[in-house]
Amino acid sequence: MSDSGPVLACRGLRKTFEEVRTPVTVLDDVSMEVAAGARMAIVGASGSGKSTLLHLLGGLEKPSAGQVFVRGQDMTALSDAARGTLRNRDLGFIYQFHHLLPEFTTLENVAMPLLIRREPTAKALSQARALLKRVGLGPRISHKPTELSGGERQRAAFARALVTRPACILADEPTGNLDSKTAAGVFEIMLELNRELGTTLVMVTHDHGLAEQMDEIWALEQGRLSMAPAL
Repeated sequence: MSDSGPVLACRGLRKTFEEVRTPVTVLDDVSMEVAAGARMAIVGASGSGKSTLLHLLGGLEKPSAGQVFVRGQDMTALSDAARGTLRNRDLGFIYQFHHLLPEFTTLENVAMPLLIRREPTAKALSQARALLKRVGLGPRISHKPTELSGGERQRAAFARALVTRPACILADEPTGNLDSKTAAGVFEIMLELNRELGTTLVMVTHDHGLAEQMDEIWALEQGRLSMAPAL
């Protein structure tokens, strides 16, 4: 595995779903490279395959054809177990809905990726606590997700994605479930930490205002990905 070159890349990516009558190709010959520390937005109409592409890039789904590389390693050639290890080490995920575990505190939720990789509990909790303070949730670490506001839950989800210091964050409509004011605040924190930590950020969004704050904007249309014109 090489630490030089793009953090994330795909070549000739295709995804076809087998429907009852005829196969439906959602992604067709998608290729891209994302440099270390870059901020990339992927835009497109609803149903254009943006989330599917993000799932393929994150190893959550397998492509029908093509390859996905994370820090030079071909993720599509790995076993399920090895792919899971690579995801935990190098990738962080944020979704429109926070997916925090309701039975655990905010602190425990954020520490969970480190605990899964068998880091010492004290170390995991210390790193999670530091990140929660950084995203403004220091006073809320003992609260359960149901006791947090929508914006607080998304900030906790972002802290959870960052706690392993991944090479790349994959964000799927991370502010899509928030009102505009709350969304702007959450997104500002995301960009601040992206700059501070140098983590690559790839974000799917329908919000052109957010997309315009990224370094690159790519558009997905009829299964093909291309550099977007000025929005």
